[in-house]
Amino acid sequence: MLKALIRTMRPKQWYKNILIFVGIVFSLNILSISLWIDVILAFIFFCMLSGSEYIINDILDVENDRQHPIKCKRPIASGELKIAHALLFSLILIVIALSGAYLINLKFFGISVLFLLSTLTYSIWLKQIILVDALMISTNFVIRAVAGCLAVDVSISPWLIVCAFLLALFLTFGKRRHELVLLGESAGSHRKILAEYSTELLEQGISIIAGALIVSYSLYTFMTGNSYMMFTIPFVIYGLFRYLFLVHLKNIGGEPEMIFKDKEMVICMAIWIILCVIILYGIPEVILGWFV
Repeated sequence: MLKALIRTMRPKQWYKNILIFVGIVFSLNILSISLWIDVILAFIFFCMLSGSEYIINDILDVENDRQHPIKCKRPIASGELKIAHALLFSLILIVIALSGAYLINLKFFGISVLFLLSTLTYSIWLKQIILVDALMISTNFVIRAVAGCLAVDVSISPWLIVCAFLLALFLTFGKRRHELVLLGESAGSHRKILAEYSTELLEQGISIIAGALIVSYSLYTFMTGNSYMMFTIPFVIYGLFRYLFLVHLKNIGGEPEMIFKDKEMVICMAIWIILCVIILYGIPEVILGWFV
């Protein structure tokens, strides 16, 4: 039963909570050990909240999941895990996570409660409204990024909010497109909202969002006060187009976490992260100082 519970919590999708670490890096506090303890705990608590929400979502979607060629194998949909056991475990996770969030600080506790309410509202109601479902998923990504800033009590950049929102919307539309292609005419029987989408609508949305994300990130690098950040723009552009390549030609849109198995994408993200750290922490100025 424990293995079934862990699978239902979908650890593969906890990568979304990595956004919690953005605040400590971009606020130039990467060398603060005490803040790292807080942000790591914040990451753990958000993973627990995410896992509990996935369990509740699987309980609510059990009948629809049984109609899906892949999701029918999930522990609750297949009958491997009893609904009562899953619900009890989910409630325990919520209590532990919120208690831990309260111990970090009140602001982080508040954003944790907001995240829980937002995900539950999505699962129960908002996921049934076209476009609103995608916007809510993106909003939850923003909440994760803001939570990371509140956990270490640093200022929240508006550029962080904009870029996190657009990136999440970009990935969400890619996932919706994959579901339509995979399920075909039976998409509506699995999830009613899919019957209202079309691949043409989603592809146009993906193109618009990709352009908006590139412009937003570029403006951030121009206005951040550190001109060296502009050197990271090509890697962001490559990453977006690489993802489009994987979605259209490798058919991985249904599981965005699969990008971590693509060597070129992993290399691109690693270079971007390293460059950001090097540039933000003034290493180029130090190197130039050696030659002056």
